[in-house]
Amino acid sequence: MSELPERIVDEAERLTRLARTVTDEDEREAYRERRRELLAEHDFRVRVRETDDTLVCHPDEWLVDGEIRPERIEDTDRAVERSLSGAGDPDDWEQVAAHNDTVVEAVAAHGTIHGANARAFADFMSNHYARPVESATEAERREFRTEYFVRNAWPTDEQRTAIEESLSLVFAEADALDSTTE
Repeated sequence: MSELPERIVDEAERLTRLARTVTDEDEREAYRERRRELLAEHDFRVRVRETDDTLVCHPDEWLVDGEIRPERIEDTDRAVERSLSGAGDPDDWEQVAAHNDTVVEAVAAHGTIHGANARAFADFMSNHYARPVESATEAERREFRTEYFVRNAWPTDEQRTAIEESLSLVFAEADALDSTTE
């Protein structure tokens, strides 16, 4: 069993997903830096294993000159891995949907068109991936915009025009909501 607290792993995953959603490199690096600092407090490091899109948190002591040394690994259970792609846990669907609904309510305060777009995106993330809206990867956002939105949301011309701004509001409001619960 890993000595890294579950809440720390959850936050490392959240920060990783946030870093993937932003387009500004400075903001992306700020999320990564916060993740590094958080894990360093527990003497852990992080990397994303690209071959299977997995977040790996492992003890700092496994590294020598920035590389994992197998001879330093006594217990592989000390590492924690989280998939960054695919669906979340379907058992968490109600909790995820409730979170996404809260984000939709916050976005709806910016106007009914943004609220409708946020609702469509929340339904997409809740029903297809069982994950919070802010965890969407760029590929999932593209899938939403090009496939789900046009085929399942029945958007108006105004909604189509506003979709990028609406998605920006979704991520901003999700981030704002999350910062109030920390």
